Amino acid sequence: MQNYATSTARINKLAGEIIGHAEPTEVLTAACKGLKMPKNKSETLIVRSWVPYGGTAAAPNTFSVDAAAHITQEGVTPAPDTITPRDVTFTLKQYMALYAFTDKMYDLYEDDVAEAMKEQTGERMGLVREMAIYGEMKACTNKFYSGGTTRATVDGKITEKFMQRITRSLNANHGKVLRPEIGPSVNYGTSAVEASYVAYCHTDCSQDIRALPGFVETARYGQKQVISEHELGTWQNVRFIVSADLNPVEDAGALVSGLGLLSTTGSNADVYPVIVMAKEAFAQVHLRGREALEPIWLPPSMKDKSDPGGQRGYVGAKFWHAAGVLNNGWMAVGEVAVSDLLE
Repeated sequence: MQNYATSTARINKLAGEIIGHAEPTEVLTAACKGLKMPKNKSETLIVRSWVPYGGTAAAPNTFSVDAAAHITQEGVTPAPDTITPRDVTFTLKQYMALYAFTDKMYDLYEDDVAEAMKEQTGERMGLVREMAIYGEMKACTNKFYSGGTTRATVDGKITEKFMQRITRSLNANHGKVLRPEIGPSVNYGTSAVEASYVAYCHTDCSQDIRALPGFVETARYGQKQVISEHELGTWQNVRFIVSADLNPVEDAGALVSGLGLLSTTGSNADVYPVIVMAKEAFAQVHLRGREALEPIWLPPSMKDKSDPGGQRGYVGAKFWHAAGVLNNGWMAVGEVAVSDLLE
C-alpha cells in the first residue's frame, strides 16, 4: 500500500538532481575556506587566528622581528611576551526559493512543469549562493583601480602593471598561493604553470586577459589540471577564472569618449571587479549536516487542513549560509574597464 514513507526515494532523488543543477553555476567556492557551524549552538560563528609577533589585530600582515633584541644575556631571563588573538564573526542567514503549482497542471498539463521547476530551483539557488559570496568578496578593503584612484575615475583595462601591483600587495602581506605549481609536459607547445593566486572576473574581461604578455591558455597547460571548467588560463602567478554571472557596475567609471572602453549607455565606462585570492583569505560557513541544498517537495497529493483537497504542490530548496573576508591583505579587488572591441 502506498503511504507517506514510500515517497522517501523520490525526495532523495530530488535532492541529488537539484544539487546537480546548482553546482555548474558556482565558481567562487573554490577560493573559499570551508567552515562548519555545529547544529543547535548559535546563529553566530567566531573564528580565531593569532597575530604574528610584531603585528597587531588591526594590521596582522605587517610585522618584523629585530634579531638584536632577541640576544640573551648570561644569567638573565628575558621578559616573557603575550600573543594577541584576531577574531572574525560570521552570522548564518537562511536562503530559500519556492515554486507552486496546481493539481490540475500536475495531472493534466502536457509538459512536466514540476520537473522544470526542480531544474530552475537548483540553478537559481546555486546562483543565490554565488551572489552572496560575490557580494562579500567585493567588500574586501584592499582595492585597486585601473587608470584611476576611485571607481568613478576608472578608465584602464587589465594590464601587466596593474596585475603586478595586485600581486605585489599580496606578496607583501605574506599571502600564500592558492594553487600549487603544475609541472611541464613532454608534449610540444605546452607550458608549466607557476604556483598561483586565483583571480575571478566577468567573461567580458577575457579578451584583455588574453592580451597580457605571456598569457598561457588552459589548452597549453603541461598537465590538464584546471580549477574549474571556466578557467581561462594563467599569467605569471595568477590563474584566471571567468563567469558571466560576476556582473560589472554599469556606467560607474570615467567618460569613455575616445578610449575604446565598453559602456552600457555609451557615456561612462562599465566597471568590472577582478577578485584576486590568496590561500585562506575568505571563508564560507555551512550549518553542519546541511552543506548542500535542502530540497522542498510537496506534491498535490499531500492533503492537510490548509489544503484538504490536495490542490496545490510546491517545489523549492533552502540552505543556511554565511561568508566573509578572513584577511583583507590576502585578497584584493581590482576595478577595471574592458575593451569595447569595436573597429
